[in-house]
This record gives sequence, structure tokens and C-alpha cells, in this order.
Amino acid sequence: MKVDLGDLSAFVAVARAGGFRDAARLSNSSASGLSDAVRRLETRLGVRLLNRTTRSVVPTEAGRSLLARLDPVLSEVDSALDVINGFRDTPTGTLRLNVPVSAARLVLPDIVPRFLAAYPEIRLEIIAEESFVDVLAAGCDAGIRYEERLELDMVAVPIGPRIQRFAAAASASYLDKHGRPQHPGDLLGHACMRGRFASGTVVQWEFERDGETVRIEPSGQLLVQIGGAVDLAVEAAVRGLGVVYLFEDWLRPYIERGALEPVLEPWWPRFPGPYLYYPGRRLVPAPLRAFVDFIRNDAGPGA
Repeated sequence: MKVDLGDLSAFVAVARAGGFRDAARLSNSSASGLSDAVRRLETRLGVRLLNRTTRSVVPTEAGRSLLARLDPVLSEVDSALDVINGFRDTPTGTLRLNVPVSAARLVLPDIVPRFLAAYPEIRLEIIAEESFVDVLAAGCDAGIRYEERLELDMVAVPIGPRIQRFAAAASASYLDKHGRPQHPGDLLGHACMRGRFASGTVVQWEFERDGETVRIEPSGQLLVQIGGAVDLAVEAAVRGLGVVYLFEDWLRPYIERGALEPVLEPWWPRFPGPYLYYPGRRLVPAPLRAFVDFIRNDAGPGA
């Protein structure tokens, strides 16, 4: 029985993504084209492979069996084609990165323009989110995470500044009215802009000085989700609503122009910078290999 390889690839893409729209976005194709391909495959095989509803697309038992056999085969095909890509003078293809919002804002702006200028035939897609995802299941080639969040069995490459700090700040008008904290414990009497991860965990504030570590659970009127809503917390602090706790590099522009004033700066804790990570169990695609080499060379010897 002859079956088109493109139709098989379309089925795998939809089954992995859990829907035609997500699969189309990840594969740079159209949802209607993927739907037609899957329908042709089902007609040729004489069996339904996907159960479709208005809310979800789920493989049938036959679909799951086919997917289990196709996954490794198509991965080998991708690897074989990528070997050919290595013979090009300039790598080509799409590189998809899953990164936290902080990395998209603080780390990548210095790297991405120079990388794309060096590799004009590479397309770069950045998915910024705070949830901890399986980068492969999400259709990405690699991710950026901080050390304590790295997944097992991954290759990790340092990217961006190697030492960062968390910082606390508030507007001068707020501090003039409510006082300037001298110890982290004083923050328990202040209005604080709290943050919560997508998992529901509310962030503790941590401070360090001379070997002493203090962790507090602040209180305040405003609670924002870590990631997309953080700028709202910063703006609220600028307008005098309380104290904000965030990456120093995120707050530094506001501090330098006088919109915010550092709070408890001698207590600001240091932590290691982020890592680019990717699976070490398969051939590295040419666009990712180019990106890894670029950031290694960018960091200099000993990175």
C-alpha cells in the first residue's frame, strides 16, 4: 500500500500538537492543509486515526498504534535530512525556543539580532511562557531555563549574564510616606506587589547578607501572574502603590531614571544566570547547532 510521506507527517504533527491549529503553527503550514492530509491518509488506510471534536483532537486506538511506530521513523528521516543541511555553506531552517518571559526580555534582545544577522537563512520562533514544559512535546528544539528548573538528560549551555540579582524597589513618594525598610522583616509591614506562577505557587521573597538568608511571604493588594503581568506590578510600584521584587536588570532602567528607588540593596541575593538546554539523545538540528556555537563563541573562553 502506497502512502504519501507528507500525509504521515501531517498526522504525526496533529497528533503531537493535539489539534490542527497548533500543529499548523508549529509546522508553518495551514490547518486546512493538515486536515486534508489526515483525511486522505484515513481514506487510504480505511480506518479513523483521529477523533475530532470542537474542543480537542485525540488519536484513536489505531492512531495511537500508528503514532508509536511512526515517531522514531520520522525522527530518523528528520535527522537524515539535517545531515544534508550540514553540507550547506549557511545553515537553513527553523529554530523554535521555549523561554521564560524574563529571558525573552533580559537575555535574548542582546543575542537574537546579531544571531539572525549572522545566519540570514534561519527562521527563529520564540515561545515565551513560565510553565515548565517538555520542549519536544511542545514542538520546540530547545529551551532556556534557570539551573534549578533544568530537565533531566539535557545538554545545558550557559547563555546571557552568569550572575544576576533579585532586587526590591519602590517609588520615593511611597517610601517617604511609609518609611524605608532597614531589614527584610520590615517588609511585612509594607504593601508589596506579589507574584504567582502559573502552577499557583506564590513567590517568596528571599534576601541574603553576610551569610544570613531571610525569606518572607509579603502581603499586598496586587497579585500578578509571573510572566506577562509583571509589567503591571512594576507600573503599580512606580505610581506609589508599594514595593516590587524582581530581576535587577528588569528594574534597573526605572531606578536609573528615578522612577523607583532601591530598597534593601545590600540584601539583594545573587543567583546563576540561565542555560540553553536541549535533548542530548538525538542529532542536533543545524539551526540549533548554529545557535549553540554562536552563544558559546559569544561568551568567550571558559563558558
